[in-house]
Amino acid sequence: MTDIRGTEIFARYAYAPNQLGYCGPSESTALREGSPEQVWSAARRFSGAWPYLRVMAEMTGIADPLDHRLVESYWLGGGLGAQLDTEEFTAALLAVIAPLAGHYWAHLTADLAAEAAPNHCFHVFGVYPWSRLLGRGMDEHPIHVLDSCRIGWGTVLRRDGDDLSILGRGLVWDQEALRLSEPSPRHARIDGFDAAPRVRTGDQVAVHWGRLCDRLTSAQVYDLAASTERQLLLTNRRLRRESATAPGAGAGNVEEMGGGFH
Repeated sequence: MTDIRGTEIFARYAYAPNQLGYCGPSESTALREGSPEQVWSAARRFSGAWPYLRVMAEMTGIADPLDHRLVESYWLGGGLGAQLDTEEFTAALLAVIAPLAGHYWAHLTADLAAEAAPNHCFHVFGVYPWSRLLGRGMDEHPIHVLDSCRIGWGTVLRRDGDDLSILGRGLVWDQEALRLSEPSPRHARIDGFDAAPRVRTGDQVAVHWGRLCDRLTSAQVYDLAASTERQLLLTNRRLRRESATAPGAGAGNVEEMGGGFH
């Protein structure tokens, strides 16, 4: 039986990158207007998120990869995913995604277990190659992708139609490490997919690629903030180790990376 709540959560978070053409099936109407069964079918075509959910389902013994407990844990961190064995999860995930990623993603090895987690933040900073382009003189685009692709959060300052002003933290690269900025107003849009139609000033919300995903509880904000800070800590540790690596080693160029492996 399809978990309706799980399919709703998946659609809310996956809609923005899908609508922008970065991942998933080319037709985004299933996520925006489809039945739970149609969302489930579309989710299987996300080459990044679906392997995580499938592996998490297998490791927890949950039949439906779109069970709401798994979906929430994937997008926000914490929850069931945080209880899984990291090395076992990494091995199972790489068995699925490494053949799909292409020969130029040479960093997809068991070494990733040192920073792996069953959540989207790890996928953005650890699996995607973008963090490996930092410090090579072309930082603006990688930082934009990393900041947009991670799930951000903040507090609604005001709403004007489909435009929101949110007090949130951005991603900063200071030539030595990644960190989150001090809170400041950031723009977000509902963009025709109103995940939280009654959102109002003071609500805590999640944002993906500049689009509103959902209203968050304080516990969900805690999980998301904790998983993000953990990933930044481990990513920075790796970047320090790799600082002496020759430019271009282990990562493809910007043209090769594209945006579809999400």
